[in-house]
Amino acid sequence: MMDQIRKTTRLKQLIQRQGKVLVVLHPPSATHARIMAQAGCEVGFVGTSGVVGSYTGLADVGTASMMECIQIGGWIAQSADFPIILDGDTGHGGIMAVRRLVRESIRAGIAGIRIDDQPIEGKRRTQSAGVEVVPIEQAVARYRAAVDMKNEIDPDFVIMSQCYARDAVNSSFEDAVVRMKAYREEAGVDWVQLESPHSEDEIRQARKALQGPFSFMKGKLPRYLGLDEHLSLGVNIAWYPGFTHQVMWAALHDFMQDFQRRGITAWEEFELSRKDRPYPRPFGGPDGEGAERQQELEARYLGSAAKSKYS
Repeated sequence: MMDQIRKTTRLKQLIQRQGKVLVVLHPPSATHARIMAQAGCEVGFVGTSGVVGSYTGLADVGTASMMECIQIGGWIAQSADFPIILDGDTGHGGIMAVRRLVRESIRAGIAGIRIDDQPIEGKRRTQSAGVEVVPIEQAVARYRAAVDMKNEIDPDFVIMSQCYARDAVNSSFEDAVVRMKAYREEAGVDWVQLESPHSEDEIRQARKALQGPFSFMKGKLPRYLGLDEHLSLGVNIAWYPGFTHQVMWAALHDFMQDFQRRGITAWEEFELSRKDRPYPRPFGGPDGEGAERQQELEARYLGSAAKSKYS
């Protein structure tokens, strides 16, 4: 498993990679992160809605606390063999709160953080009605505080800005481009993301105006764009976090319905269907502190007699 510093460095390298698209997905839990690592996942995003909300049951309206998010993100980051980005919402407060958010995230083993330019008092879920953005000077100050804090501890920790200006009631696409340039050039963030493009042409315009790592959410596009389409737009990062949740929800719902109808037969047929392609076993931490390690340490500390119960 990569250590904390290696993961931050790896994330910084991945977002700057050219010629191959970096795909960002949600790891719904630490266990799922291990499965995703086995399948080749490179980066995970712990979102306040999709991941933190799955643990807490809270809606993505700014009610999850800083430490709840970091606790959950840290569990996943410490279990995953790939870098984890945490959803930092609006920073959970003023400049000092933003600094603490970055500091605690680094301590938890998280490799990067995404911070929004929405107001703290009216934070809304992505693609919700009534979204607003704070004045650009306030947003730049928020990002500068985050960048300065990471530079004091780990310069490779990635600060990402999420720009909501495109659909904000007090902004526009033109303002979104101006803002993202300021977030990158004045505040020094490592990566900027456009929350709600309305067309591929808007993505082209934003890409042309911006230097460095850039990505976009699906926004008002009619569909998710493929990896080749990303490259044709000059974009090397694909933001697909919710796919994993949708697949899991559907699979669980289908099984539960089948189980309600047929009982244990549903399970037996599922097992049989996997006979030639066993499902992955994500048990045990990557640091080796599992059952085998437990037996070894019991023999070391408690003597050979402790092994008898395993006979």
